[in-house]
Amino acid sequence: MSASVYLVFLGLSVALTQAQNWQNSSVTCCEALEQYGLQHVYYSNDTVYQERTESYWSVSSKLHPRCIVQPESTYNVVQAVNTLAKHPACTKTEFAIRSGGQMAWAYSNNIINGITIDLGLMNSTTFNETTEITSIQPGALWGSVYEKLQPLGYTVVGGRSHTAGIAGYITGGGNSFFSNQYGFATDNVKNFEIVLASGRSEVVNANLLENSDLFLVLKGGVASNYGIITRIDMYSIKSEQLWGGVAVYEKAATSQLIDAHITWVDEVGQYPPGSTVMAFKYSKDWGNITIVNFYQDTSGAVEPPVFRNFLAIPEKNNTFTTGDMNTVSTGIGLPLGYYNIWFVTTVRNDRRIYDKVVELHKRLVDEWMVESEDPDFLAELNIQAIPTTFGKNGLANGGNIMGLERIKENAIMVLFTMAVKTAELETIATEKIKAYGQEIEDFAASLDGLFEWKHLNYAGGFQDPLASYGAANIAKMRAASAKYDPYGLFQTKSSPGFKISKAWCCPN
Repeated sequence: MSASVYLVFLGLSVALTQAQNWQNSSVTCCEALEQYGLQHVYYSNDTVYQERTESYWSVSSKLHPRCIVQPESTYNVVQAVNTLAKHPACTKTEFAIRSGGQMAWAYSNNIINGITIDLGLMNSTTFNETTEITSIQPGALWGSVYEKLQPLGYTVVGGRSHTAGIAGYITGGGNSFFSNQYGFATDNVKNFEIVLASGRSEVVNANLLENSDLFLVLKGGVASNYGIITRIDMYSIKSEQLWGGVAVYEKAATSQLIDAHITWVDEVGQYPPGSTVMAFKYSKDWGNITIVNFYQDTSGAVEPPVFRNFLAIPEKNNTFTTGDMNTVSTGIGLPLGYYNIWFVTTVRNDRRIYDKVVELHKRLVDEWMVESEDPDFLAELNIQAIPTTFGKNGLANGGNIMGLERIKENAIMVLFTMAVKTAELETIATEKIKAYGQEIEDFAASLDGLFEWKHLNYAGGFQDPLASYGAANIAKMRAASAKYDPYGLFQTKSSPGFKISKAWCCPN
């Protein structure tokens, strides 16, 4: 059956079922979804509801919707969107969309009293040996994707943690071990299959030839601004083994590690297989700030010369190994059981800025230890290279909507995070992170070292990363939203998230 015939058949089936099931408008929206044929609708007293709520890594996202709906297929997603858009019982009902559930903040992938569309049952990965295209459903986790591809000698430009999700990561950008070679994950997508609400619920493909304007804005512009992604087709790359792991250092090594990282940022563009992350971490278990660096070489070269300055610094221990993507990504995870607050910005690769953010991180830890009644907290300063090669790779792969190519010099991404145990402490910590984030940006700006772009995947809920993409890209995203979601279903009824209609940079 051709795609066009399938869509006509699908539309007729949906319309018929709608006419049969919508005669009784006294039902709730959750009940309407059940009547419409969705088999997996769960309420708060159901075990699946409780398990799925607990499966969010960040306690901030463990909200309580009226019901959780788990589609099993693209057709089920069409049914869900059609019901939410048109059923009388759903007129005032808001909804959230969850794929992996990895965003840190409340309402990014869940909702209170509304409906959460949980794509966790749509989690398969298939590989086409002829085209070397990997097709991934949005509810998969990266570990399952790598498990599928590794025996075949392939991988994709995907998450650095095997427990991270798919759709949000890719449509938010997706920094990867391979970004220095191939660009962000979103730059390596050939096609999105997405369910829209453009007058009727319909399934379309978005790629360079079909709906190319939609394809562009999905590459970094958050899918929930336009519809619900049901399949992502990615270019595969041959990959046998990677080398990498974690090295732990005493805080006394700070100055040496900063010097090594400054050199690294300026050299990494000349060595595409290289990747590293530098993190200053505090936890109650460690009792002090410890530096944890992550090193990867996607060619499998062991301790390549590009890491020479780092490897010359004495370390407490390391987990260096050679293995496949799952082996290398297994050691990169996120702590469970905490409310999480994140702030991200991008600044010049400047020693003065490094020193300032390290100073601010220590001050944050010291303040919290005095002011908080709960000693069980985590505070992290995370620094990642953003060389100009990232933007160039995106342009070489057809472009994306993030505007990263506007950064004309090697930069670093600074991520400030806190993780606390109660909602009350989360409120206090959020204001503290906002203040420290502002101080970072004010200092960088005073040195003419602040860049506009913010990586959406790491942004806090109080930030507006879409606005950092620039006025021209904001205009493209708004035009696509008006074209593909003309009744504003995903702008007005889906949970807050990062909405293009609310971007601060430009008038509506």
